[in-house]
Amino acid sequence: MKVRGIIMDWAGTAVDYGCMAPVYVFLEIFRSKGIEPTMEEVRAPMGVLKWDHIKTMLQMPRIGKLFEERMGHPFTNDDVDAMHEEFEPKLLAILHRFAEPINHVVDTINQLREDGLLIGGTTGYNDAMMRIVVEQAKENGYAPDYWLTPDSVKGKGRPYPYMIYANIISLDMGMPTQVIKVGDTESDMQEARNAGVWAVGIIRGSSMLGLTEAEVNEMEPNELKIRMEAAKLQFIRSGAHYVIEDMSQLPNIIETINNRMSEGDMCSGD
Repeated sequence: MKVRGIIMDWAGTAVDYGCMAPVYVFLEIFRSKGIEPTMEEVRAPMGVLKWDHIKTMLQMPRIGKLFEERMGHPFTNDDVDAMHEEFEPKLLAILHRFAEPINHVVDTINQLREDGLLIGGTTGYNDAMMRIVVEQAKENGYAPDYWLTPDSVKGKGRPYPYMIYANIISLDMGMPTQVIKVGDTESDMQEARNAGVWAVGIIRGSSMLGLTEAEVNEMEPNELKIRMEAAKLQFIRSGAHYVIEDMSQLPNIIETINNRMSEGDMCSGD
């Protein structure tokens, strides 16, 4: 038994280095309420459905207290609805600028396809958002064999496993143990674990690292090393079986997993 399929996250993994598009919009809509979130607060729920992301931020003690002070009442689901209605058009307006494939993605995916692997995709974006991202990413050289959003699984996005299952079924990837999920957030790792597939976290370009490409290139090497080690530890704590620096290392991980499976290890908790 060998790996047959790779399921890629989109923003922060395949495209949009640093997962910056949603970050900009989350910051903007919370600032419109007089609240200045930290980057840690913005990125903590990254990867889940955007409505859930907003609610999770509002549930954070500091942000929830500030919201109540500014708005005069504790937040309700109606407030989440209103902020999400504000969020979506703002994100749709800028997404076309954030669909450039991250370094090594196109070459690695092409290599894996030549090796006979199937390429799927899951995301925290909805259908309207992904129509923009998919079209632009394809023009830029990246197109998986299949993808879907939480809209296709009745809103049951990450950490639920259903988007992964839909990929496996649609692409005939075999058993979950023959599939690798690659992502850049805690919710990606949880999604993979819940689906019983191999969980691989990616550091460079990730929301977990939380840096733009320019920031990475300009950062003092020792500081960057410390931040990358911290991101790696977060991935492991989130359930990653493996953590890679960038996509160029994925073929080696596939070989390692194939060797483990040949010895009878079917996606253990290690």
